[in-house]
Amino acid sequence: MAPPPPADESDATLAGREQTRHRVIEAAAGLLAREGRDAVTTRAVAVAAGVQAPAIYRLFGDKEGLLEAVAEYGFTKFLASKRVDPDPPDPIEDLRAGWDLAVEFGLANPALYTLMYGEPSTFASPAFQAGMEILKGRIRRLAAGGWLRVGEELAIAIIHATARGAVLTWLSLPEERRDPVLLTTLRESMVTAVTVLEPAVRDAGPAGAARALRAALPEQTTLSGPERELLKEWLDRLAADG
Repeated sequence: MAPPPPADESDATLAGREQTRHRVIEAAAGLLAREGRDAVTTRAVAVAAGVQAPAIYRLFGDKEGLLEAVAEYGFTKFLASKRVDPDPPDPIEDLRAGWDLAVEFGLANPALYTLMYGEPSTFASPAFQAGMEILKGRIRRLAAGGWLRVGEELAIAIIHATARGAVLTWLSLPEERRDPVLLTTLRESMVTAVTVLEPAVRDAGPAGAARALRAALPEQTTLSGPERELLKEWLDRLAADG
């Protein structure tokens, strides 16, 4: 974890510190991409960035702090590549496109991707969380349209697991065994696991969802009679608003 800057630093000093920090992170990311994680030593990074080794400790605390910063750099880079459509014409194709983008990023940046997703602490990354909000938005649109086969949290877990598994499996294979059909099959397996062929909700919005659930209510046995009657009243009120 990087130490906080001294409280009495001037704006110019802070700007210079941030420029140096960014230069060190880019140098470390370059070493990681070219030579792998073992090459990212404080001495090698200092040489590549044109700074003294003690500067790295002042900026990042230790090597692990530097690697956390490089992972955050990776998440920020990935976030910048995402295309967000708040109202896609086809939400399932939008899901496919998002999955493809994640896999393509991993295949194009193998060492960086492995660092990003190989450390549990990186999931607290602000850029990672911002990316998660984009994915949650995609899943929420699928759910609102009646396309979701499973719960939202499980859908997110399946999407992450299949994308990461696709990247790591592909990277582990010898080049002559890397068949693009593997990636397509994993993506379509994800789509099948997460979505349904026909939307359960014909009309978008809460009223349409309420009508769809209201129609299925008599067939379910999880709730007690009084609970079903209460839920029916709520659904009727929501459906009437549409």
